Formats: sequence, C-alpha cells, structure tokens
Amino acid sequence: MIHEIEAKKLLITNKHPSSWFGVKYYLNIYRGCMHGCIYCDTRSECYGIDNFDTDISVKINSIELLKKELSSKRYRETIGFGSASDPYVPIEKHYELTKQALNIARDLRFPLFLLTKSNMVIRDTEIISQINKQNYACVAFTITTADDNLAKVIEPHAPSPSERLKAMSILSVMGIKTGIVIMPVLPYITDTEENITNIVKQAKLHDADFVYPAFGVTLRDRQRDYFYSKIDEETKKKYIDRYKNYYQCTSPNYRKLKSAFMSSCREYGISPEMPSYAKANSAVQLGLW
Repeated sequence: MIHEIEAKKLLITNKHPSSWFGVKYYLNIYRGCMHGCIYCDTRSECYGIDNFDTDISVKINSIELLKKELSSKRYRETIGFGSASDPYVPIEKHYELTKQALNIARDLRFPLFLLTKSNMVIRDTEIISQINKQNYACVAFTITTADDNLAKVIEPHAPSPSERLKAMSILSVMGIKTGIVIMPVLPYITDTEENITNIVKQAKLHDADFVYPAFGVTLRDRQRDYFYSKIDEETKKKYIDRYKNYYQCTSPNYRKLKSAFMSSCREYGISPEMPSYAKANSAVQLGLW
C-alpha cells in the first residue's frame, strides 16, 4: 500500500562524513522499500517501519523541503541519496521525486553521492552528468552477488545485478565516477572467494572506479527474524550457533575474502577505497561561484 505523507524535515546531517562516502547530508524521499532484500537492516525496530516491504510512504512535500533546507546551508557539501530506502524504488517511475530532487541539487550546485540497486538511475544520467560537470557526482551500485539467479532469491524484486552493471557502464562512459558496494556479504551464502573476485572482475569489465566491501552482515530483532524465515534450516542453525544474538555477523572466511579481494583489485586496477572527493573538496562556501 502506498501512503502519501507530509514530512516535517528531509535532510539528515551526518556528523562523521568520512565514514559514509563523504556524505554530509542524506535524505530518504521514500520510507520502506519494494526490492524485498531478505537481509535489509531497515526492517529493524529502531526505524519504526512496521510493514517495510508492503507499506511504502512517499514524502510528497520532499521537493519543497529540499529547496528550503538546502538554501539555508552555508556550504555546499555532499548530499547522499539512498540510505534507509532506495531512491529508485519502482514507484519513482510515477512520482519522479528523486529526479526532481536531483534537479534541485544541480540548480543549487551541491555535490552528489547516490547509492542504488536499480538501473532506473540511467533515466537521470543527464542531470547527474550536469552535477558532475559543475561540481562532483558519484553513483554506486550495491551488488552482493554477480549471479542473477542467486540475486533473485536474496533480492527478489530488485533489478538483476547484470542490469545494474550495464547501467554502471552507461554512467561511466559519461564521465561519472562509479563503483560497487559489496554490502552485505552473507555468511554461508555469498561469502566465497569466487563470488567476491567475480564481482571485482565485473567491476573492471563495466568500467567501475572502485569497489568497497563489508565482509559480513548486521542482524537484529525483526530484521533477524525475517532473514531467518527466508533461509534454509541448516544455514539458520549455522547462524544461531555462531552468532547467537550478535548484531555484527562477520564472515568466518573474513581473512581469505579480504586477501582475495585485495589481490583482485590489484590485478584489475580497481580502487578498494571509497571516493575521497567530499572529505577534501566539498566544503565550498555558497555565493562564491
């Protein structure tokens, strides 16, 4: 069910930009997500979304809020699209609020970092390219597996990894910095050296600038319950035996995975680090252009 709501505030200030791709401000135009990923942290109780996959809230006044809030900022620091919800959930085709928000970021000359699991982003390549030319833009795609069949199980309603990779190539050809975020890496499911090295290889083949991993998954309360309901009993038992009720569930293959990842990055000439632009260059005072 789709709910149109009036938000009181849109931008959230990140106190530690260097920890999240240099993003100073981030926003979520939609609450809830339609991609159905079985591991999504935003199902956790702390986010207050009871029916995360089925009740989607649209902040219908997002554009007015964004204009007002960005206009009051003294410095043009990086805006992050995509944290608790994907900016390109399917209903974006109808509402086009992400597209309008990108236009606002361009008009006010703010740099951009966008994280998505959707190839719908190519609809907005012209706007993103304009942001990139006047300031800076980076688009990262979450890819947890390069296997379309496995992705259909763990990310059932998201565009396939192959579709995301094709979209990444299109953006890269336009001179936009692109990359892959391998988050999460699911213990006993996607935590194989073959999977990790294949993703890095695909990054190279599709012109990525960087790949950034996290070799594990976080699990808590409702999120954990949902995840366990979607995996087989044998795998569930492995999780319970090893992680109990821990929030951080690091892959037991962590050292091997990290070693294989770094070797692949060196082999293919891919950076294993997140973009550093915003930390050094984003604090441009308004009114100086």
